[in-house]
Amino acid sequence: MQGRKDYTEKLFTSFQLSSRVPKENLYRRLRETLDLSFLYKDTKELYGKTGNPSIDPVVFFKLLLTGYLENITSDRKLVEHCSMRMDVLYFLGFDIDEELPWHSTISRTRQLYPSSLFETLFNKVFTLCVNGGMVSGHTQAVDSAPIKANASMESVVLKVPATSIDNHLKKVEDENQEGKNKNDPPNLVQITAPEHQLRRVKKHHQKLLDNPVGAPGASHEKAQLLSNKTHYNPHDPDARISVKPGKARKLNYHCSMAVDTAEGVISHIQADFADGRDSQYLPTVAMQVQNRLKKNELALTDLLADAGYSNGFNYKFLEQRNVQGWIGYSVLLDQAIP
Repeated sequence: MQGRKDYTEKLFTSFQLSSRVPKENLYRRLRETLDLSFLYKDTKELYGKTGNPSIDPVVFFKLLLTGYLENITSDRKLVEHCSMRMDVLYFLGFDIDEELPWHSTISRTRQLYPSSLFETLFNKVFTLCVNGGMVSGHTQAVDSAPIKANASMESVVLKVPATSIDNHLKKVEDENQEGKNKNDPPNLVQITAPEHQLRRVKKHHQKLLDNPVGAPGASHEKAQLLSNKTHYNPHDPDARISVKPGKARKLNYHCSMAVDTAEGVISHIQADFADGRDSQYLPTVAMQVQNRLKKNELALTDLLADAGYSNGFNYKFLEQRNVQGWIGYSVLLDQAIP
């Protein structure tokens, strides 16, 4: 006999969310392992004593962690995704019929919290990993990646001075003439740049005038005129134009990450301008990692990095801090960072 399932929504139901989430589920294990109650104390001074209750700080950071684990960057999509996942709701501490916070509340809270609070959370979670035996400390792998900025190349504009050079020089000359005797010799503007530099600047300016930038990337010649020296995005002034071989230019940030080779635990992460080289960020990354490990009674002895971090200053810096630098060993780095 063929069966057929008829669905009639119940007005009342007996349902327990915890009984529907398997014991081996990742989010259930996170709920039982990760204690973020210290956030109430760390964020207490950021709130007043009157007004409507804010989003729970623990819920906020759990939402951010969920977004990272699910690879969701949109707050709107994150809330929609969490509302359909019973295991995530259980992790957040919400019942199946409770409304999650508005996506705009998440965005505003992220902007209001200082960066020091996020760093404090990172340090405490890292300490939990150390106490759990997940961090060896002695060997760290460093690598970088461009992070796409929330800005479009179509919106870049040309950097221009508030006034033209001629008007500026005339204004300077007029101001310097005030209070002088009319019989004094006129002010002379001296140009100290070499002749070849002046010719190069004049040629570059003329090239910009002859090739006004329309739609970025419309032609090869125009695309070459887009650079961080001449253009910026007013919606995200900190974003920088960067490019990888064989790929189009984009507005990016530069993300540097250090990973402990024992279990792949992230030991440090930082964001910088995308127009910088990997090598110039290595000293800061190495120093931050070494200090964080030292606070957890661990010592950094070996550091792996690709050839982009190679220069004499970095070798000397690591040697002075008693760290063996394995720079340019791509095979080791690929094994350390999946």
